[in-house]
Amino acid sequence: MNNRHTVEGAQATHRVGVLGGTFDPIHIGHLLIAEEARSRLCLDRVVFVPARISPLKQDDGTLFSDEERYAMIRAAIADNAAFAISRVDLDRPAPSFTVDTLRLLRQEMGEQHSYFFIMGADSLDTLARWRRPEEIIRQARLVVVSRPGFRPDLTYLEARIPGISAATDVLEGLMMDVSSTEIRRRLATGYSIRYQVPEPVRALVEARGTGSASN
Repeated sequence: MNNRHTVEGAQATHRVGVLGGTFDPIHIGHLLIAEEARSRLCLDRVVFVPARISPLKQDDGTLFSDEERYAMIRAAIADNAAFAISRVDLDRPAPSFTVDTLRLLRQEMGEQHSYFFIMGADSLDTLARWRRPEEIIRQARLVVVSRPGFRPDLTYLEARIPGISAATDVLEGLMMDVSSTEIRRRLATGYSIRYQVPEPVRALVEARGTGSASN
């Protein structure tokens, strides 16, 4: 079934943002980051890519299943025609390495597009430990979301991943203190998550019966 929120190939050339993660669950901070990247970098589309298992978080597990997380993302982005979702990581064996995700997305959507991989400044600090980071920056520009009081040390990273400085855009000024970890904690303790996740996501959590989504 065709759906504007399912990634499909296209012949036109677009600027495509890629936002990966476990999204356990997706929250308003994810949407804000995606929209800011879209707006500031003039992206035509931002693709959300839920991972099966993050290679750096294999022992943590997830509160919500793959299909629940996928459904929550679809519900969260339903009102934004510039947002899309891909199953490229969900439909292949875990773990989900970014270098493979980007390669598969480029095959799926087309090599003619320009790709921008959106990540947090804390993730950038660990990039040298990721699988083939030099290949990651060949496949996509990095869009790094800085947090208050923290700026990535690109000089340090340049010595380990030559070319990363020229391949990185830093987004300043986003001050959203919401995390999936905190939302899971609130659910476990029965606290409200209203206004921390989009209402369609809260409705799905409430229907599942996980903690207190509506108090």
